[in-house]
Amino acid sequence: MRAEDNPYTPNAGAKPPALVGRDEELEDFEVLLARLLRGHTEQSMLVTGLRGVGKTVLLTRFEELARERGWTTVEAEITKNSDFGDRMANLARRALLQLAPRDRWKERAARAAAVLRSFQVTLRPDGSVTAGFDVDPAEGLADSGHLDEDLTDVFVALGEAAQEQGSGVVFLIDEVQFLDAPEFEALIAAIHKTVQRQLPITLVGAGLPQLPRLAGEAKSYAERLFKFPVIGRLADDQARAALAEPAQRFGVDFKADALSAVVEFTEGYPYFLQEYGNTLWNQVEESPVTAADVSLARSAVEAKLDGGFFRVRVERTSELEQRYLRAMAELGPEPQAAKDVAALLGRTSQQVAPIRARLIEKGLLYTPGRGLAAFTVPQFDRFMRRTYAL
Repeated sequence: MRAEDNPYTPNAGAKPPALVGRDEELEDFEVLLARLLRGHTEQSMLVTGLRGVGKTVLLTRFEELARERGWTTVEAEITKNSDFGDRMANLARRALLQLAPRDRWKERAARAAAVLRSFQVTLRPDGSVTAGFDVDPAEGLADSGHLDEDLTDVFVALGEAAQEQGSGVVFLIDEVQFLDAPEFEALIAAIHKTVQRQLPITLVGAGLPQLPRLAGEAKSYAERLFKFPVIGRLADDQARAALAEPAQRFGVDFKADALSAVVEFTEGYPYFLQEYGNTLWNQVEESPVTAADVSLARSAVEAKLDGGFFRVRVERTSELEQRYLRAMAELGPEPQAAKDVAALLGRTSQQVAPIRARLIEKGLLYTPGRGLAAFTVPQFDRFMRRTYAL
C-alpha cells in the first residue's frame, strides 16, 4: 500500500475514484441535453446540498457528459462581491468562440457578437471594454442598463447562435447562493426567455440548501423553471462501494466490519469517506483493512478534519459568532430554533439575531424553515463540541 498509489481524493471538488449514488442526477442531466437539442423544453437544474457532499464533483461530471455530446460548456464559481455582469459577459464570449471560430461565424453568431458587444459597452460606459469583439454594438439590444433585460438579450442571441450551429450551451455555475437578489433575478429571467424561445441553452448550478428559497424569492416562477435535486449522504451500500472499490483496484480489501465502522463514523458523507480512506491507506501496512485499523486511524482522521475542513470555516468568525455556533452544537445536529439558542446563551432572540444573520451570510448556517437555522457543514456540531467550551 504505497503512498503514491493512494486512490482516495480528499480535496475540494476533486473527482472521487468511484462516483456512486448520483445515477439519477446524471440521467436527468442527459435527458435535459437530449430534449433541448430536439427543440423541446426541459427544466434546468440547481443542485443543492451541504458542504462536502460532492456538488462540485457532480458539476464536473455534467461538464464531461455535455462535452462528450458536442455541447459547449462554460463554468464559473460565484464569489461574494464579484462583478457578475463582467463574469457573465466573459462566459458568453467564451461560449460563442467555442461554438465556432470567428472566421466561421454565420448570421446568428455574428449577431450574438454584436449583442454581446452592446452588453459589454453598457457595463462599462467609460468605454473600457475588456476582452470584447471588434464589432459594432447591436442597437436596441443588451443596452438598456437593466441587468435582467440585457442579460436576457445576450442569452437569447447566444442560444440562437448555438441553434444555428446545431449545438447547445450549458452554463455550469457553482456557489449560486452567493448571487445577490438582482443578479439571481437576472439569471432566472434570462433562462426563462430561452425556454420560451425553445433554445438549446441551459443553466446547471449548485449551492447550499437555501437555494430553492432564494430562487423563489427572486422569481415566483423559478420552481417551474428548475429542478432542485438534493444530494447528501450516501446509502450504506453506496458508501461501502465508494470506500472499497478504489482499494480493490490495487488488490487491497476491507473486512466487512471495517467498512461498517467507517460508514458509521462518516455517516456516508462523501468527503469524510475520502478523508478516512486516504488516512487508512497511508497508515495500514497490509491487506485486508480491519476494524482495528479503522479504530487506530480515527484520531488522525478527526485531527485532519478539525485542522482543515472545519477550522477554516471557524476562523472566519468572531468570538460572539463562535459562541453562537457552540450553543447550536450543544442542542444537536438538527435545525435549531433561534429562541432555543438564545436561551442557552442567556440572551433574547432579538439580541442574537444579528449574529445569526452574519453566520448565514458567511455560509455557515442556512434557514430550512421560519425561525430555524442549521449547519451547512455535516458533523459541525461534533467539531464544535470537542473543540470549544460552552
